[in-house]
Amino acid sequence: MNDDQLLRYSRHILLDEIGIEGQERILAAHVLIVGAGGLGSPAALFLGSAGVGRLTLVDDDVVDLTNLQRQIAHTTERVGSPKVDSIAQAVHAINPLVAIDTVCQRVDAAALDALVAHADVVLDCSDNYRTRQAINAACVRQRRPLVAGAAIRFDGQISVYDPRGADQPCYACLFPPDAQFEEVACSTMGVFAPMVGIIGSMQAAEALKLITGVGRSLAGRLLMLDGRDMQWTEMRTQRDPDCPVCATPAHR
Repeated sequence: MNDDQLLRYSRHILLDEIGIEGQERILAAHVLIVGAGGLGSPAALFLGSAGVGRLTLVDDDVVDLTNLQRQIAHTTERVGSPKVDSIAQAVHAINPLVAIDTVCQRVDAAALDALVAHADVVLDCSDNYRTRQAINAACVRQRRPLVAGAAIRFDGQISVYDPRGADQPCYACLFPPDAQFEEVACSTMGVFAPMVGIIGSMQAAEALKLITGVGRSLAGRLLMLDGRDMQWTEMRTQRDPDCPVCATPAHR
């Protein structure tokens, strides 16, 4: 690190758990963020400000006026712009040292495999069940840790799914791919603005912990937040031996 970097990241370096070695790991890390909305905004801003060396942002949507109530990386002036470009601009305004790749398209399984394979940590900041399942499957195939968050109305949840651990569950162990349920969306159900900020910031924190090796990740634990009472519930999670994603021979 040069003198400017030592000054920029000094508050991390002062932490015994991180120090210079941990900050150098952050600088060398590559994080993939799928979803550039309410969760992806705070996650990208905190990861960029923390000095993650490379961010890859994936989203096919453009900034809409209704996004600005909660998607804090976007601005009124950037309404109509691709969300990935808007977040890249916001991150670079804080930290121009971060390399940012933008993918403004809906990616299929093959594209996800290639993107995940080049990342150290993957953040699922998407807003639909099909995409979450596709991201999880790619992470299982490529053995990359996944930090998955979700928020709707006054409720949020977050967990880490780390396929590097033989006994660790994947997202599909908890939420089966063939589950039948009604998809809910912010456009019809609404969402409390700070909820996505809370969960997205925690996703950034879990990613940085995985990169630096600090503390214990949320692998094997699902945290659920009721924002009405600001009460957290923790649920222990276990691997499903019959999971159609991580229990198949190709993924063992």
